[in-house]
Amino acid sequence: MNVQPYLFFEGRAEEALNFYTKALATEIAMLMRNREAPDPPPPGMLPPGNENKVMHSSFKVGDTEVMLSDGLCSGRTEFNGFSLSITAKDEADARRKFDALSEGGQVTMPLGKTFWSPCFGMLKDRFGVSWMVGINA
Repeated sequence: MNVQPYLFFEGRAEEALNFYTKALATEIAMLMRNREAPDPPPPGMLPPGNENKVMHSSFKVGDTEVMLSDGLCSGRTEFNGFSLSITAKDEADARRKFDALSEGGQVTMPLGKTFWSPCFGMLKDRFGVSWMVGINA
């Protein structure tokens, strides 16, 4: 069994997908737009004009699949109460990932030495998703 994050960007999923694949040097694993669904959505579920929005998509970070969608395209994205944590292979890898993810976002704990890691930091990216980047001691 595994737990996979599924993030709803409420209209900004494609922008987020492109940002994450570049920042984390990975590739899009899957992308399906609303218009490509085999069945139409239930009445009233999807506002008109959102046919090209992302119904479902995913990319991989190491062995973890991160899934994302535009959800109901409400324009009200909230990511509270959790962080996505990445273990980097070394300090240079941690710095590259941290700097890329924090571009346009907010650093909440600068990357540095802690009692549990030689290199650890926290940030909120430009979409409001919290990340922790570090090296295992």
